[in-house]
Amino acid sequence: MTPEKNTSSAVLIRPRVYLGDGIAIGPGKIDLLRAVGKTRSIAAAARSLGMPYKRAWLLTDSLNRRFSQLLVATMAGGKGGGGAYLTTLGEELVALYDALEERLNAEAAPELEALRKLAGGPGI
Repeated sequence: MTPEKNTSSAVLIRPRVYLGDGIAIGPGKIDLLRAVGKTRSIAAAARSLGMPYKRAWLLTDSLNRRFSQLLVATMAGGKGGGGAYLTTLGEELVALYDALEERLNAEAAPELEALRKLAGGPGI
């Protein structure tokens, strides 16, 4: 369930997953990875998310360092420009996170509906 599919009144779960001692994957990092995949640029991905470039670069660098293989590969800049792209592992991570998010939301539908009602109905 990607954020662009949701409306502002949606009630949903966006999980944070801890993989061992140092890897935390959550909505922010997944949204950044998804944006890099779409824009093929860390800078453009950062702009699309309203995030400073340095933060986006630090997040992608920390992910690349913590996984056994790169999630985001970069190409040197210069006359032809640079860029970045998701590796196969990066694409797989985003797909697995999306599947987890969809499953959690589907399984928790009754509870999410009850929370929505507690918050004041359909227009939250």
